[in-house]
Amino acid sequence: MKVLIVGPSWVGDTILAQPLFQLLQARSHGIVLDVLAPPWTAPLLARMPEVRRAIPNPFAHGKLKLGARRRLGRTLAAEGYDEAIVLPNSFKSALVPFFAGIRRRTGYRGEMRYGVLNDVRRLDETATPLMVERFAALAGAAGEALPRPLPRAHLKVDAAGREAVLRGLGLEPRGPLVAFCPGAEFGPAKRWPAAHFAELARRMAARGREVWLIGSPRDAAIGDEIAQLSGGAGRNLCGKTSLDGAIDLLAGAELVISNDSGLMHVAAALDRPLVALYGSSSPSFTPPISAAATILKLDLPCSPCFERECPLGHFKCMRELTPETVDARAAERL
Repeated sequence: MKVLIVGPSWVGDTILAQPLFQLLQARSHGIVLDVLAPPWTAPLLARMPEVRRAIPNPFAHGKLKLGARRRLGRTLAAEGYDEAIVLPNSFKSALVPFFAGIRRRTGYRGEMRYGVLNDVRRLDETATPLMVERFAALAGAAGEALPRPLPRAHLKVDAAGREAVLRGLGLEPRGPLVAFCPGAEFGPAKRWPAAHFAELARRMAARGREVWLIGSPRDAAIGDEIAQLSGGAGRNLCGKTSLDGAIDLLAGAELVISNDSGLMHVAAALDRPLVALYGSSSPSFTPPISAAATILKLDLPCSPCFERECPLGHFKCMRELTPETVDARAAERL
């Protein structure tokens, strides 16, 4: 049995797809899973033992490129896939399996996809309120009850890789490590204020813990601000590692403090004690799937608004989530 998964574009969503892979593997002994996904998610897929290989999806968001999708589909036809499962809801995302002539093409109804999909599912938002559940439901037949509890995402840890990252950065932890993930790709409304992270870093350092700021190159500026405001209590590593390196650094953390972001889901999949901070977004759809996670949010009347920036200008949902509150909950996880 060979299955092609058309994977999500986001780091966090890729983590939430792993329980689907686990269910497919459990239901069909010897199944082969390949995932067509953006190149930046490849380090995650390489750490999922259920996945044989990641196939780079070269198509930028919003670009149809019909001819190129047809050519890729014809190339993949030689693999002889028995089924394709399409996780994104766009019409474009279903085209490659269609052009590959894959006999069964499964996915939710989404964007006018009748024809390009031939196993079209109706989404039951009440029965599957979480994204991880919606992905996992595609492992079974239409209408089949979702097995519970769902398997949890789990990324393989590369101890040798972690040592190589530490050597490359000239790092030698002097005490227990706390990792801060201060970024969030969606926008500033999901980011806890830099001054709050800085105050928390000072508190952690005063108790003998080393604080590293981990994120992408886009998070480098906010990392610099936190490091400066903390008086050096937080060390900014944002943008100084690949995603692979970030995974290996997070795997060695005693505790992770993170905004609602892809790295939050990575920390959950590494079973790290985690405090997840929510403001404009909601854990009712994409929470960290981990028994070691604590979710903090204020439940203000205006949140969640799901906006990139605070539409009211006061940003109370994150600003009033104080360092003292987060520190107290973090102490419970340490």
